[in-house]
Amino acid sequence: MNKILGALRRTFGVVREHVGTDHLGNKYYIVPEQKTWTGRVLRAKRLVEASNPTEYEYMEGSIPVEWDAWIRGRRKEPPSIEELAKNEAYRAQIKLKATEVEEKDLALKAKEHEEGLVATPSRTVAAGHAAATSFGKPEFNEEPTSTANTFQPGSWQPSSKKET
Repeated sequence: MNKILGALRRTFGVVREHVGTDHLGNKYYIVPEQKTWTGRVLRAKRLVEASNPTEYEYMEGSIPVEWDAWIRGRRKEPPSIEELAKNEAYRAQIKLKATEVEEKDLALKAKEHEEGLVATPSRTVAAGHAAATSFGKPEFNEEPTSTANTFQPGSWQPSSKKET
């Protein structure tokens, strides 16, 4: 049914206008507000034609943030090429500054550990999950263990109890 309606719209002049294309190859369109032959007003629609149309191959970030804002109606005008380039350069600059700050922080932590100003963080290892009934209880293991030269092969015997 949708294909028939689409063919009728194209036949009788309801067309979409190409607004722009992003660097990923996605094309953006707008269908302007129109009045039907019955007098009903159809509001304007914003559409994206993905460069990779299969849904299962969609990846996060397939639509740039600026175009996503335009599609969802959070901005009135579509983004310009200059705006997109400026925002991309700004994002790259922020990533660079973040890596610099992280490197400085790691160097400062290493220096503090060397000078003895800060203790090395202890590692807590908790086996299991706190919601489990056996959490925090000692676990008995019947696996053979070796105490260096005192272990003798064949000295371990399986328990006679059957575990359920």
